[in-house]
Amino acid sequence: MALVAGTAAAQTVLRVGATPVPHAEVLQVIQPQLAVEGIQLEIVEFTDYVQPNLALAAGDLDANYFQHIPYLEQFSQDHRLDLTYIAAVHIEPMGVYSGRWTRLEDLPQGASIAIPNDPTNGGRALLLLQSAGLIRLDPAAGITATILDVVENPLGLRFRELEAAQLPRVLPDVDAAVINTNYALEAGLNPVADALTIEGSDSPYANVLAVRTDRQDDPALQALARALTSSQVRDFLLERYGGAVVPAF
Repeated sequence: MALVAGTAAAQTVLRVGATPVPHAEVLQVIQPQLAVEGIQLEIVEFTDYVQPNLALAAGDLDANYFQHIPYLEQFSQDHRLDLTYIAAVHIEPMGVYSGRWTRLEDLPQGASIAIPNDPTNGGRALLLLQSAGLIRLDPAAGITATILDVVENPLGLRFRELEAAQLPRVLPDVDAAVINTNYALEAGLNPVADALTIEGSDSPYANVLAVRTDRQDDPALQALARALTSSQVRDFLLERYGGAVVPAF
């Protein structure tokens, strides 16, 4: 965080990392209001799920807004980062998409299914496939289940584990893919209309505003958290994304 000289008064600068859709779009909505409060919001866009947390921990960012709680907790543990979150903003229900089939019931024996290759999103994808009745997982696996935890697979589904950002691009090459909503939206997919099945609104995977733990009480960051959980953002999410992105506050 830095102070820059202005014509009237110094402004606090916050650099916030975000993936383009919907996170950067949401941040753009609150930029004017934060400016009134003396906070200049600089949005730094990322297209992956790794660099934003590393940049935050290194001090190159003041906050980031792109990930859900289980991913933040797992990533912080795996990389020994002292990160936390100060606002839960929205839920992006994960969905199953296909360029070949219009119903899950149409999936053939031995169908190829692409899922994210990171532990939390991979487990989340498998849980969605389980809720759709396609597989059964070992109950002890929890939210970080892997393909090794699949104990029943009647169709003999073949899983391809890929970086989450790549999943929309491989749709022509697989029978179906389980895609995070931000990447689905970027690829022009409508989660409500195009997904063969989608998580319910009770999903525990709220996307959050993450900060370094030693700055969680910073007044400027707290102002950012308030702005992200305002009625203005709630209305924007509901109107802009038509149910594909659900407020978590």
